Amino acid sequence: MSDVVVTVPKSFGLDRWIAEGDAAGEPPTGEEWGFYLGGAVPNIRPGERVYIVFNGKLRGYSPLIRAQRTDRGCALVRGGGAVAVTIDRPIVGFRGFRYRDWERADERPFPEWRTP
Repeated sequence: MSDVVVTVPKSFGLDRWIAEGDAAGEPPTGEEWGFYLGGAVPNIRPGERVYIVFNGKLRGYSPLIRAQRTDRGCALVRGGGAVAVTIDRPIVGFRGFRYRDWERADERPFPEWRTP
């Protein structure tokens, strides 16, 4: 599997990111949402996970619908089905994407994921 990890910039804000829609624990609306990256398209397939980091903490993941090239780089497109999970270590923010470097078994539910 090629799950990827991305960071929501602090300047964008957690509340603004959540307001984009279909957050963890919410019913799916049928809409699609894109996380835009400059540069190359990651090696990821539909159904694999796009993990989100904010403020040094893993917040959860969404299943990927598709990765598509754009005029600015690429978009990682998701719909509903987000899951709030975290791991017991900080993750320093970064630009672009990385591949998941922990075991899925290390993930635990994160009910307070909305707390900055």
